[in-house]
Amino acid sequence: MADDQPPLIAEDAAERSLVDDVRQLASDGRTLLEAELAYQKSRALVAGQAAKGVAGWGGLALALVFFALMALVLGMVLVLAEAIGALWATIAAFLALLAIAALCAWIALRRWQRASAQLADSEVRP
Repeated sequence: MADDQPPLIAEDAAERSLVDDVRQLASDGRTLLEAELAYQKSRALVAGQAAKGVAGWGGLALALVFFALMALVLGMVLVLAEAIGALWATIAAFLALLAIAALCAWIALRRWQRASAQLADSEVRP
């Protein structure tokens, strides 16, 4: 049998039996399945390695943003302390941060409600 001809179109096709063709098909299917599983396993390994790197660098970035925000808050308190006193500066910084947190929570709640409504609408429709 020549290498450039598929096995089921060979010149001796009339001499083969249906059982041999089914065995060949099952063998080819098994080979393809094993190759696909190996490919997906290697993709999962690459994705896992990438996810570890992304998580590490993302965590470091979040920690640095947190420390930068703390430096900004400390600077705000120090600047306000000269104008209104240390206690009032601390209270003002606390209330400002609390108001910003409440605004962020309100925005997050509205987005959650909008997403929930969209999901509920898509479930009702056929």
